[in-house]
Formats: sequence, C-alpha cells, structure tokens
Amino acid sequence: MTRTRPIASALRHGRFALLLPALLLGGCQADHISFLDPAGPIAALQKHWFLLLSGGLLLVILPVLIGVPLCLWHYRASNRKARFLPDWDFALPLEFLVWGFPAVVVIAFSLLVWGPERRFSPERAIGDAPPLQVEVVALNWKWLFIYPEAHVASLDHLVLPQGREVEFHLTSDATMQSFLIPSLGSQIYAMAGMVTHLHLQADQTGRLLGENTQFNGMGFQDQKFPVDIVSADQFAQWLTKAGSSPLQLDTQSYDVLRRQETGRKSAQTLLHDPKASDAVFSSVPDRFFQGIVMHYDASMLPHSG
Repeated sequence: MTRTRPIASALRHGRFALLLPALLLGGCQADHISFLDPAGPIAALQKHWFLLLSGGLLLVILPVLIGVPLCLWHYRASNRKARFLPDWDFALPLEFLVWGFPAVVVIAFSLLVWGPERRFSPERAIGDAPPLQVEVVALNWKWLFIYPEAHVASLDHLVLPQGREVEFHLTSDATMQSFLIPSLGSQIYAMAGMVTHLHLQADQTGRLLGENTQFNGMGFQDQKFPVDIVSADQFAQWLTKAGSSPLQLDTQSYDVLRRQETGRKSAQTLLHDPKASDAVFSSVPDRFFQGIVMHYDASMLPHSG
C-alpha cells in the first residue's frame, strides 16, 4: 500500500500540471484579455488552432507522462521479475515511438496550419470592404491613435466600430514596443522609423483590453488601454464629438506626449485636470503620422563633409 503512494501522488501532480495553464488562461478569459475569449475572426481562428494543436500534442506528451512512471515502477529495485538486458541497445518500433511519431505529428500540424497562417497574416486584408484606417504611435509609456480620415486622435483609448475591418499602421517614436489586443488577436511590433501593418475586426460590442507586451522601462506596467467596440452610429457620434475637442494635435501638444511618462500623466498635463485618464485631439494635420516616421529616415538627415 505504501509503495503506490508516490505514483499516485505523481499522477495527481501530473494532472494538475496539465490543468494549470488552462486554469490560468481561463481566469484571463473572464475579463476579455485572452484570445480564448475571441471578439473577432482572427482571435477565433487562433483559438481554434490552439485547441487543435494542444490536443494533438497531448498524443506526444501523454505517453511520456504515463510511460515514465510505469517504467520506474516496473524496474524498481524490489521487483525481481523485471528482465535486465544489458546488451540491448536498439528496437525499431521503440525508436519510431520516441522519434518518428512526434515528427509525424509536428509535420502534419505544420501542413495544416500553413494555409490559414498565410491567409490571415497581419498585412493581409480580412475582407473586400474598405477598412477603417487607424494610425498607431507607440510612446513611452502610452499609445497615440490617429484617425486620419476624420482628422482626430485619442490618447490611450481606442474606439472601433463593430463589424468593420480595421487596418492599423503602427510605428514608434520611442523604444520598440509590442501592440496586442488579446481578444482580437495578432500581436505585432511597433518600431521607430518603420511601419508595420495589422488587420483586425471586432464582431461584438463591449470593452476589451489593449496593451504593450514588450518591456520598455518602469512605466511598462501601466501601458494598457481600453478598446471600446461600438455600433456604427455610436462610432460616428464619437468622431463628431472628438472633432469638437478643444485640444489640438500640434507640435506643442505632441512635445508633451513625447515625454517619458504614462498616458494618464500626459492627459492631466494637457487638460490641466488631475483626474484625467485620457485625452482626445481635434484638427490633426495631414500626414502627421508620416512625419513621425520620416523623422527617423536616414536619407532625410544632413550629410557631413
């Protein structure tokens, strides 16, 4: 009876180890901060492949979790009936089980994922309808969202219309940062002097979480922003309200944003309000985003000599 306790304990711990990631991700799901709670087609596809691949990989992991305890139990010192074969060094069926089967599983899943991965790569459009253009500037430690078609911008607050594809153009005016809205999917980097592209779509209204997942200093922990998914009419109303904001995105206000401080602190400085958490700008100049990118273009720098 006492000999079976270590094995039973190991099996219990093994089951707990398998369930722990699901429990942790399940907790994230409740607050709309996981692709396991998808709010759009990209995150839904990622969830589908995650569950499918996890189930397939269990076929490789389970034999190890079961076989190792069984081998230890069978070849224990007190088992005199276990055969000892010191000259045995090769068995084709066992070699295939150890190396061949996992290789077959990996190759099979690679071929399955190859098509959908290329179809839904970040730079490719999701549908045929014209997408909403949103320009994203990563700063330390805040996000600036520019809606070039409406000439408005918002700080640390992203508003998107339900059911319409969004094409993001991302750059950084500080360190490299990582843009992610987990419930919509597709993490992508924002880098100074470069523009990355991301296509997403939200299929349900509500508030989601967006964040920077690339550590870039002591304000990193606060570089998160709400993402409000609203109806088309509500989005149009928000753009109209943003267009009447007393704040204008110009050189002076942008200099405040470039300071190394959180978005909340920048909003409080611009609005002279100690309780402000974000800010909205009107009258955004044409090609403001392109000017930030070109600031880092080496061809624009003066030549010496």
